[in-house]
Formats: sequence, C-alpha cells, structure tokens
Amino acid sequence: MKPSTHQTKRLLSLLLMPGLLMMGLMISSPTKTMAASLRLKDIIHIKGVRVNQLVGYGLVMGLNRTGDKSRSTQNAEFNLIQNFGGRLNNENDIRSTNTAAVIITATVPPFAKPGDQIDVVVSSMKDAKSLEGGTLISTQMIAPNGEVIAVAQGPVSTGGTSVSAGGSSKRTAITTTGRIPNGAIMEREIHTDIGDGTGIEIMINRTDFTLASRVAESISKNLAPAQAIDGSTIRVELPEQYISNRIPFIAKLENLNVESTIEVAKVVVNERTGTIVIGNSVRLLPAAVAHGGITVSVETENSVSQPDAFTGGQTVGVTNSEIEIVEESGSLVELSSNATLQDLVSALNAIGVTPNDLISILQALKAAGSLEANLEII
Repeated sequence: MKPSTHQTKRLLSLLLMPGLLMMGLMISSPTKTMAASLRLKDIIHIKGVRVNQLVGYGLVMGLNRTGDKSRSTQNAEFNLIQNFGGRLNNENDIRSTNTAAVIITATVPPFAKPGDQIDVVVSSMKDAKSLEGGTLISTQMIAPNGEVIAVAQGPVSTGGTSVSAGGSSKRTAITTTGRIPNGAIMEREIHTDIGDGTGIEIMINRTDFTLASRVAESISKNLAPAQAIDGSTIRVELPEQYISNRIPFIAKLENLNVESTIEVAKVVVNERTGTIVIGNSVRLLPAAVAHGGITVSVETENSVSQPDAFTGGQTVGVTNSEIEIVEESGSLVELSSNATLQDLVSALNAIGVTPNDLISILQALKAAGSLEANLEII
C-alpha cells in the first residue's frame, strides 16, 4: 500500500531519535559542517622516522607436558644441549613434551638505543597445546636484512589458562601465544636519518590534496618555506640556524595548527554486526524505496504407521510437512531532491526496517546511482 503524500512528508520530517534507532545500528550524520583546528603533531609524521620489525626462532622450556612432539624441536633441543657441553647419543633420547618451538616477534620504536628493553610476542609453531608456565631461552632477534638487533629471553605470560582431562577441556584464553614484557634487550641501534642536508619531508597520515596545501601554507607563513609535493608529502626547507639542530625546529613545526578539511562523502557498512556509519555530506538523488518481505515457514511432523495385527505389514515412519507462505504488505518511501541519508534512515526506521534490510537498501541505492557517496563494506 502506497502511503499518502502527507504520510510521506511526515516520515521524512521525523528526527533521528534514539528510540527509533534499532539495536546494532550506529549513525553519524552531522547536519552542519564546522571546521576544526588540527595540530600538525596529530596528523603528520616525519619521513624516515618509523618503527622496525624483528623476528626470531627459539625454544620455550619448562612446560607441563604441553609442548610439541615434532622432530625439528627435538633436533633443536639436541643441538642446544650439545652447545652447552652436554652429551647425548642422538636426538631420540629426548622424548619429553616440556619444550615448544616458537616464533618471536617484536616492534622496535624509532631511536631505540642499545640497552633499551622492548616487549616481544611469543607464538607456538608446531602442535604445542599451551605455552603457559614456560620460559623462552635466549634467542637472537634479527631485522629483515639479517642483522642481529636484539636478544630475547624470559618467562612467557599467556594471560589465561588451558586445562584438559578425561577428554574434556576448558580454557580462559588462547595459550599458544604469549608476551614477555621488556623481554628483549637492544644490542644494536637502528640508524634513522631525519631529512637530508637542506630540509625534511613530512607525511600526512592520509592523502588529502586540500589538507596538504593548507599544511604547506601554514608552515611557510609561520616557520620556513614549504611546498606540497603530492597529496600526502610536504617538503620543508630548514633555516640556516636549524640545519645542525633540527629537533627544536621539528618541535615548533609539530605545534602549528591547520584548519581541517571536509572528508569525502562515505558510508561504511559492517554486514557482520549490522553497523552503519554515515559520514558527512552524504546526499541522495530523487528515489523511491519499496520495502516488503515474504516469510516462508516449513513445519514437519513425524509419525508412525502401524499395520493391523496378523496382516503381514511392517511398521514404518511417516513424515508430514506443512508449508506456509506469508507475504507482508510493502511500504513505499519517496525521497525528494537533496534529501539526506539521515532523512531516509529516519523514514525507514519509522516503518520498522531492520539493519540488514537497510544495508540491502543502501547497496541498491548505490547501484541505482541515487547514493552520492562511497559505499565501503568491511
């Protein structure tokens, strides 16, 4: 049934009240755009100043029979004992499951120096059941170029427990992965260059040509000559007094302010949770949205067919199915020119559209060319 013009206008004039918003549906659609002042420190980073990743292979020992049984782990244990002066005939003499082969990973912050401590993550490689209660034996951490940068060692914290007995098991967390806080010691510094001989390049954390232009303008006006090279890179020429003393200049640069820009119109949809986030400036071209549904239910009743006595018949099971189809009456929502997506959501909420239905409607509007925004599904 098509609603009257008065009903349609009434639906479109409804405000997006919390009571009309279904569970699992999140809407963010400001009606006015207000420019905000952004601090450069929050939106940029210096080119070349970055974190570095390390990786290592080692053994976690001291497990309560929850280690792995792989041959390579036995070989590693055999070699370890040999290196410490122990004597074994062959690796088959090692039969316990108190050891697990693990991969160790770590992230080194910029400007970390020898002697600094960093956290490491320890993950089981083979069929170990748990790393709970184990201790990582001294392991070299190497960079992608093969250089040894740090050494890791210490007790592994899994943050939970895993217990099994008699075929039953229970766990409170994933115990095949753990952490060692401050578990690695830096042995070598990773050199970081801050710019070149005459200047530095700063990188905006997102690509935006308008914002890059405004950042370059703000720096040129307040500190030093700057030029936007592309949508995320700005070249800054250092004044003579800061060429050999760059940190004070960067400190001043980070505290400059710049006016924010309007983001690209975007709608983000999470189909798994039914969450919808509507960005600013999302518009709709004239459209009509029809909403309806068909419900199909199938009920099955099992019974037994019992023959009369002395007839020679057999008892058999009989399945009786009843199918019912219910078609709901559809609703039509009309949208005028320059209607916002908030108008559509308000109207659809008023007639009881679920989040999953709304996601399908948004996809159809995008396919029809009515939705003037990027539709991103995550």
